[in-house]
Amino acid sequence: MDKNFVEELTWRGMIHTMMPGTEEQLNKEMTTAYLGIDPTADSLHIGHLCGVMMLRHLQRCGHKPIALVGGATGMIGDPSGKSAERNLLDEATLRHNQEAIKAQLSRFLDFESDAPNKAELVNNYDWMKEFSFLDFAREIGKHITVNYMMAKESVQKRLNGEARDGLSFTEFTYQLLQGYDFLHLYETKGCKLQLGGSDQWGNITTGGELIRRKLGGEVFALTCPLITKADGGKFGKTESGNIWLDARYTSPYKFYQFWLNVGDADAEKYLKIFTFLTKEEIEALAAEHAKDPGLRPLQKKLAEEVTVMVHGREAYDAAVSASKILFSNSAVDELHALDEQTLLDIFEGVPRFEVARADIEAGVPVLDFLAEKTAVFPSKGEARKMIQGNGVSINKEKLTDPTAVIGKDHLLGNKYILAQRGKKNYYLITVKD
Repeated sequence: MDKNFVEELTWRGMIHTMMPGTEEQLNKEMTTAYLGIDPTADSLHIGHLCGVMMLRHLQRCGHKPIALVGGATGMIGDPSGKSAERNLLDEATLRHNQEAIKAQLSRFLDFESDAPNKAELVNNYDWMKEFSFLDFAREIGKHITVNYMMAKESVQKRLNGEARDGLSFTEFTYQLLQGYDFLHLYETKGCKLQLGGSDQWGNITTGGELIRRKLGGEVFALTCPLITKADGGKFGKTESGNIWLDARYTSPYKFYQFWLNVGDADAEKYLKIFTFLTKEEIEALAAEHAKDPGLRPLQKKLAEEVTVMVHGREAYDAAVSASKILFSNSAVDELHALDEQTLLDIFEGVPRFEVARADIEAGVPVLDFLAEKTAVFPSKGEARKMIQGNGVSINKEKLTDPTAVIGKDHLLGNKYILAQRGKKNYYLITVKD
């Protein structure tokens, strides 16, 4: 064993609740553990990341991780309140999502080597799809009483009116279905430990109880806290929704910016949870940060570590380079090197104008361009005055000649022109065919 899994998670603040005997089990032998992941999308988001990091720490400490894609349970909803009842996915969508999730998990876990603790990916749809309701009721339902299920906090919350629509039978049975997953993996894979978020504790312990009552076996459980922000806000959500691990949904630039902009109160905590830096490295960064918080060493290191881990070093370097564009007067090359999505991300929210391609190809006098074709300036006179005072840039290059012509040579990606008035006022002009 390389490291003690429980000790590692403890100093990182990644343990919420742990069943007695869990640490002794992990110290005794290589232990197989699983964590469930909902496959309703073909990408994980950063809300999944704490659980994924637990699996990675588990593997690094010499134990065997199983990632369970909840193809069956993911269709149902969950009384822990994270989701309303979900749409049924067809099997083709489910398999597509499963493969996409496995590809992402491969950045964190070793699925391919011949090590005895190599990771596995399983889908509970594979063992639930042929299980008839009558068989399930007879073989599984009889082992767990309704009284036991009703006592769960997640069920009580729903019954006591915290949910508008009460608790459906489907959601009520969720804990039995999840419990059966644990039983199935215990029987077929020798899995003795389930990991999850603290909101899953009730479902996890139902699985342990089912195994005890049906087979007389002993299993264990460990949950991580739900990640929150220091101000109590929801971690990982922005105005535009989830921060995804797939670059198609959240560009590496936006992903990097998210971590770069976390508050001082959260940065050290997130470094412990979302990176593999040692305790000493994090303490040194925290000391450096305390001396000069304005330099944001905690956030910079956090953004680097997580972006490289998820998107690779090249994407991180490109994100850093793109971030300089707003603050540098000499970022001409960086601007021309941007892909379209990153350009749009950087200048999200700046005023936008459209001009006809025919005008640009014919060439537009810059004063007409700035004051008539667009409304960067209210008048040509103001535009001329500011050009003469060195206050106007096109594509980050200072404009010095008020008689200049804007033409197709000025296009970024054959489609955009960036105008800048003064230091901070940007305008993105789209050329329309």
